[in-house]
Amino acid sequence: MILQGKVALVTGSTSGIGLAIARALAAEGAAVMLNGFGDPAEIERLCRDLGAVHDGADLADPQAIERMLRRCEAELGAPDVLVNNAGIQHVSPVESFPPDKWDAIVAINLSAVFHTTRLALPAMRSKRWGRVINTASAHSLVASPNKSAYVAAKHGVAGFTKTVALEAARDGVTVNCISPGYVWTPLVENQIPDTMKARNLTREQVMNDVLLAAQPTKRFVTPEEVAALAVFLCRDEAASITGANLSMDGGWTAQ
Repeated sequence: MILQGKVALVTGSTSGIGLAIARALAAEGAAVMLNGFGDPAEIERLCRDLGAVHDGADLADPQAIERMLRRCEAELGAPDVLVNNAGIQHVSPVESFPPDKWDAIVAINLSAVFHTTRLALPAMRSKRWGRVINTASAHSLVASPNKSAYVAAKHGVAGFTKTVALEAARDGVTVNCISPGYVWTPLVENQIPDTMKARNLTREQVMNDVLLAAQPTKRFVTPEEVAALAVFLCRDEAASITGANLSMDGGWTAQ
């Protein structure tokens, strides 16, 4: 197991991509801190299954993020692997985009990545080993209509990843982002009604003509595929991969 004795903090890990990554890292021996919202009984079951601890920090609150990092260090140790995965979405034309939704998306999808990274990086540097893996999106590379906040935030994640990778390049720390296309998760499923309304489409039309229209494979990426790439980035053989934006989008951004 490649992560025996190491600690992994995965944000947004009570469902979807984050949970798949947390499961994969735990299977490689990492002590895992989960983060996210959900049914308390289900989260408790996940913690038992993974031997993990859970912190319900609201990532829109920088002080809550600081408390989460302090708790992780106290209970498990400082994170050796930080996976910034938490994300929210809202679909609306820009002129009617609610400002509070813009602020929330930027806070959770982008600013939280800054706060967790700035807090976790010093310990990684001192140990001369660390992995920061940011879940970006094909929308870190290309845009789609009615997603101005999400696209702006994910482009920001890609740029932030490159910058921190350069700063940590000689410290044994790699910083990368994974950019999936559409993955069948609650985040994707929950945006279908808004897209139906915004584009006056049926559910089937949204799935086939909007979500999968850009993916030549015509299939959703699976959370387990993303998790497998995250695990590879933790291997010693991935030590020279840093500052990369790794597409996993069924050929979307190859077009």
